[in-house]
Amino acid sequence: MAEHVSSGPRLAELVASLSLATDLGLGQPEEHVLRQTVIATRLAAAAGLSEEDQAAAFYVSLLAWVGCIADSHEMAEWFGDDRQVRADSYLVDKAGLPMMSFLLRHLGPDLSLMRRMTIAGRFLAGGFRDAANSFVTHCQTTADIADRLQLHDSVRIALPQAFERWDGRGVPGSLSGPQIAPVMRVVQIADDAEVFCRLGGPVAAIQMLRDRSGSEFDPALVELCAQRDDILGGMDTVDAWRVVIDGCAPLDRPIPDPELTAVLETFADYADLKAPCFQGHSRATAALAGAAARHCGMSPAEVTDIARAALVCRLGVIGVSTGIWNKAGKLSATEWERVRMVPYLTERVLSRSPPLRQLGTIAGMCHERMDGSGYPRGLSGAAIPFAARVLAVAQTYQAVREDRPHRGALTPDAGTALLNNEVSAGRLDADAVRGVLIAAGRPMPRRTTQVAGLTAREVEVLCLMVRARSNKVIAQQLSITPRTVGSHIEHIYTKIGVTTRGAAAMFAMRHGLITTETDTAERSGNHPM
Repeated sequence: MAEHVSSGPRLAELVASLSLATDLGLGQPEEHVLRQTVIATRLAAAAGLSEEDQAAAFYVSLLAWVGCIADSHEMAEWFGDDRQVRADSYLVDKAGLPMMSFLLRHLGPDLSLMRRMTIAGRFLAGGFRDAANSFVTHCQTTADIADRLQLHDSVRIALPQAFERWDGRGVPGSLSGPQIAPVMRVVQIADDAEVFCRLGGPVAAIQMLRDRSGSEFDPALVELCAQRDDILGGMDTVDAWRVVIDGCAPLDRPIPDPELTAVLETFADYADLKAPCFQGHSRATAALAGAAARHCGMSPAEVTDIARAALVCRLGVIGVSTGIWNKAGKLSATEWERVRMVPYLTERVLSRSPPLRQLGTIAGMCHERMDGSGYPRGLSGAAIPFAARVLAVAQTYQAVREDRPHRGALTPDAGTALLNNEVSAGRLDADAVRGVLIAAGRPMPRRTTQVAGLTAREVEVLCLMVRARSNKVIAQQLSITPRTVGSHIEHIYTKIGVTTRGAAAMFAMRHGLITTETDTAERSGNHPM
C-alpha cells in the first residue's frame, strides 16, 4: 500500500471532492459544481458582495446541491431514473405549471400508457406535495453536512435557502427577493447558467436567465451577468479545480489527520443515502476492514488507511440510478454495466485531491478478484495489493449480510461458507478472508497455503514447475493432461505477476509453498532427488 499520509488535506479539497460526487447524483458531467462555483465567485465579486460573502460563495456553491441524494429513493419511485430527472430539470422553470408539466412527463417512463395515467392520478393527489417536501429534505441534509464539516456561520445560514425563489414561490417559501441571502442568489444563478453555458454558450445562458429574471432569479444579478463578459466567458478553458482550491483561502483550513476519519464518515453516510438498503453499510464495512487488517498484522497506519478507504469505497454508487439499486429482478446488460462502473467512479471522485488519491486507489479495487474475474479493470494476483484484498473481503461479507431488494441477508454461517467458497475458487485471498472472519467473530477457518488467489491445484503445479519439471511430467504426477497443466501455469503466472520460472520459484519460496509434502509427492513419482 502507498505510504501513509501524515499531513491532512485542506477543507477546500475535501468539499471540492465531495462536489464531484454531487455531480454524479445530479446527472451532470464531472466538474459541473466546480464550474458553477467559478461563475458564482465571479458574480459575487462583480456584484460587490462583502469579502465574507465572497468567501462563503465557494462553500455555499460546492454544497448547495449535495443534499440531492437524500430524496433519491422517492424520486426513483416516481420517475425511475432519479439522475435523469434531475439533469432534465435544469431546462425548465421549477415552479407552477411548467414544473408540474415537466414532472408529469417524467412519471413512470418505462410503463404502459394506462399505468402511467394511474400513477399520474396518484401524483396529482399527493406526489407533487411529496416532491416539494423532498426539497426540504435536501436542505436539511445539506445543513447537517455543513454542520459536521464545521463550516462558517455565513455558509450554514445560506444553505437552507437553496430552493427559495425571488418571487417567493420556492420551498419552503418563507423568503423572497432581498430576504434571500445574497450569496445564495448568486449560487442559484450560477448553477443553471453553467449548464446553459456548456450546452449553448454564454448567449444561451443569458437568454435563460432573462427568461427567469424576477421569477427564479434576482433581476439585478441577471443584468450584471448580461453586461459583464467576464462572468460567464471562458468557461471552456478554466481549470475549475485549481480556481476553487486556490480561491477560498479566507474560510479554508487544514484538516488534522485525526479529524480526517470523521470527515470521511460524512462522505460514507452521504453515499449510503443513495438507497435505503445501503444505509450504514460503509461505516460497518470500515469497522470490519480495519479490525481484519489488525488481525492480519498490518501496521497502525495501514489499518487506518484501509478503514478510511472502506468509508469512501461506495461513493460511486451515487452515479447509478436508485431505480437500479431498488430493482428486485435481474439487471439488464446496460444496468449491470453501469453498476460495474461504481469503483471507477469512486476512484475518479477521490483522484483530484492528493491526500485522498491513495485511498481512492484502494477503494477502486474493492470489486477486483484474485483470478481476474472482478471489475472494473480485471486485475489479478499480485496486481492487487493486500490492503485492497482485505477491503474486497470485508465489502463482500458486509454486503451479503444485509438485505437487498433482490435477495435476503445471508446468515453468518452462510456468509462464512460463501467466503470460503470464494477462496476455493481462487477469487478471494485466503489470508484476507481469515482476517475478516476473525474480525466478524466467526470460527477461525483452517489456514491454507493459498496465496495470491492460487487454488490448491495451482499450488501443486507451481511447486512442481519451479523444480523445472516438464508439463508432461507434471501431468503424469498429478493425473491430469499436459494441456491442463499449461492452462494452470498460465493462470499461475497471471495471478502472481511473474513471467519466468525463476521468478515463480522466488515467489513460492517467499510464501513457504515448497513443502515436505511436495517432496514426498515427487519421490512417489519416480523423479531423481
